[in-house]
Amino acid sequence: MSARFAACKAQGRAALVTFVTAGDPTAADTGAILDALVAGGADVIELGMPFTDPMADGPAIELANLRSLGSGTKTKDIFAIATAFRARHPDVPVVLMGYANPMLVRGPDWFADQCKASGVDGVICVDVPPEEDAEIGPALRAAGVHLIRLATPTTDAARLPAVLDGASGFLYYVSVAGVTGKQQAAQAAVEQAVARLKAATDLPVSVGFGVRTPEQAAAIGRVADGVVVGSAIVDIIGSHGDAAAPFVQEFVAALRGALTAKSRETAA
Repeated sequence: MSARFAACKAQGRAALVTFVTAGDPTAADTGAILDALVAGGADVIELGMPFTDPMADGPAIELANLRSLGSGTKTKDIFAIATAFRARHPDVPVVLMGYANPMLVRGPDWFADQCKASGVDGVICVDVPPEEDAEIGPALRAAGVHLIRLATPTTDAARLPAVLDGASGFLYYVSVAGVTGKQQAAQAAVEQAVARLKAATDLPVSVGFGVRTPEQAAAIGRVADGVVVGSAIVDIIGSHGDAAAPFVQEFVAALRGALTAKSRETAA
């Protein structure tokens, strides 16, 4: 994970972190969509674990969860998708993003072992706060899997040390006080927040929630170490179903192109 962010930094650009829901529209389709993300230029893949009550997610990802669960996706399928992806793309970091129930129903050690065995690099567990780190953190760290924490606009200086304690991989800055895909933070607010976070940690800072266009990605990539795009990609999958892969690749290539162009602008 650190090597990938370092490589992007050496190229003078932010990493492109892309999100899709595992099993959307079906588990069989996800492999082609993940390949399309890589072909388009994604640097890090977030693979969402479908859940019935995705409290941090807006309509696009809620619908993706319903499509995935409706097609019968199970936790074992998610790990099979990750294992197959790792075999095809040994150097592209994969992060599982989701909620505590699917991760912990069989126990944290089981989940951490499955992550390690399938080549998962990191985990974002949206609804386990730092105060409850013991529920999942020790097991992941023992397995060598990054626990990626979330910071938000309401994470003040008093709370930030707790968020960073035990975090690794990168810090995910949720740029809006809301759900995924519904609104975009003002650029000035993002710049101020990233500067504050980077002053407190050496972890790469990636910014997500509400990033929907290449132009927005380029603006955020000017100050952040990574840019996370999810709902806009998931909308494409919702529109095109099992034929989505080429449309996903085209959109991701536009995002990556914007980040690369912005790095050239900066260098000039």
